Amino acid sequence: MLLPNILLTGTPGVGKTTLGKELASRSGLKYINVGDLAQEGQLYNGYDEEYDCPILDEDRVIDELENQMREGGTIVDYHGCDFFPERWFHIVFVLRTDNSVLYKRLETRGYGEKKLKDNIQCEIFQVLYEEAIASYKEEIVHQLPSNKPEDLEDNINQILKWIEQWVKDHNT
Repeated sequence: MLLPNILLTGTPGVGKTTLGKELASRSGLKYINVGDLAQEGQLYNGYDEEYDCPILDEDRVIDELENQMREGGTIVDYHGCDFFPERWFHIVFVLRTDNSVLYKRLETRGYGEKKLKDNIQCEIFQVLYEEAIASYKEEIVHQLPSNKPEDLEDNINQILKWIEQWVKDHNT
């Protein structure tokens, strides 16, 4: 049976992981958090002193995921999307969060002042949405609000409906 590949993207703190894990458990699709994958496989090629974090080796991430993505049925969660092959995804969801809500979430994570400011600016300027629109066909890119628990439930139901329809359309 053919199953779709879904990309969840957006600024850190918008709720990609919460949505992705819940979606995977309710849909039966596989969930991959690229940050965790990179950490487990040490898929880095340096360290960013300014942001105090490792630099992702995008080529190695792609090599690592290629077979899985070819099989289908995968939900990928990452705060960047311009380096993934366009052919991988059938739909892209960009989660969006109000700045005040996002600020509190990132503060809770213990983000330093610079990292906080940069991520909030990233959200204000719709950086991830613009990146998604530039990287994929516009008609497969959708923005979803992610501010409160009801949004999470709505988003899950909306995406489950989409998966169900996709599976029907591609397995007849």
